[in-house]
Amino acid sequence: MPSITKPLIPLSPLPKNELGLTIRDYEGQMSTLCAGCGHDSVTAAIVHAFWELSTPPHMIAKLSGIGCSSKTPTYFVRGAHGFNSAHGRMVPIATGAIAANRELTYIGISGDGDSLSIGLGHLMHGIRRNVKMVYVIENNGVYGLTKGQMSASADIGSRPKKGEANTLAPIDPVTMALSLGATFIARSFSGDKEQLVPIMKAAIAHNGFALIDVISPCVTFNDHEGSTKSYKFMRDHEVKEVETDFVPIRAEIRAKIPAEGAIEVTMHDGSVVSFRSVPEGYDPHDRMKVEEYIRDRQSRGEIVTGLLYVDESAKELHEMNATPTRGLSKLPYSSLCPGAAQLAAMQEDFR
Repeated sequence: MPSITKPLIPLSPLPKNELGLTIRDYEGQMSTLCAGCGHDSVTAAIVHAFWELSTPPHMIAKLSGIGCSSKTPTYFVRGAHGFNSAHGRMVPIATGAIAANRELTYIGISGDGDSLSIGLGHLMHGIRRNVKMVYVIENNGVYGLTKGQMSASADIGSRPKKGEANTLAPIDPVTMALSLGATFIARSFSGDKEQLVPIMKAAIAHNGFALIDVISPCVTFNDHEGSTKSYKFMRDHEVKEVETDFVPIRAEIRAKIPAEGAIEVTMHDGSVVSFRSVPEGYDPHDRMKVEEYIRDRQSRGEIVTGLLYVDESAKELHEMNATPTRGLSKLPYSSLCPGAAQLAAMQEDFR
């Protein structure tokens, strides 16, 4: 079913951001996903994040692969650039696009099937290269477009709507990203917009690969008793001990964060992420301790959400390779092709 244009119904005056735009200017087409799908809640969080940050729509590039999740970019920021790639191939497309134009803000929307099965290799290399983009996994534990088979993120013992319980160990994107050296890792729940919006804003401000794993229930195939990705299961097992506030660099920092039990992290652009009500001794900069804490909670059947790990000291891909600060599309031909003599000199290193 094709997407349809969302009608612009005149309402009472809506608040405007610093660009003079309303929230409606950051919306997209009407969603054709199932009513109640968690993915639409993720879309709403993305819309609010970009609007609150006053990001110019034409300076946003949105990418996706294949799956229910990959329809999401159609539903936000209609004035942005967009590219729908092949199944699991979003990261290499994004890497090339970022090389061509580094001035845009890149956000990729994927799913557990798109990311953790056919696209797993590309996702892993995107993480280790620290490609500067926001990577959202809308994680529902099933292949929704092909009628609800268990995906690679399904937990052992999780039952499909029909058939036998899953017996294969799940791939957890959070602990996988920790082991690969990811510089920004968060987990949230599509039903918790209050938590998800500041996480999205912090990810957009991050100088590197920002992975957000969002448990996003599939109301058609994986929202029943026995599922570990359902609305009920998440509400019963979510542990929001790692809560965050995002304070943009231009905004006044208000004294609402308690003096004790809080850790502030300054992002690359000067914005501040404040961790509130964190467990005693929790350090979002200590990769090993973060992984230990998450695994301990997993062993108790709990799902920890929030901004779990961040490292603003690491260089992103183009900084590591010392490429020009301008996108390749902005460079003159003489710089892109320096001539036969220069190429011959470069090849001497390989002789």
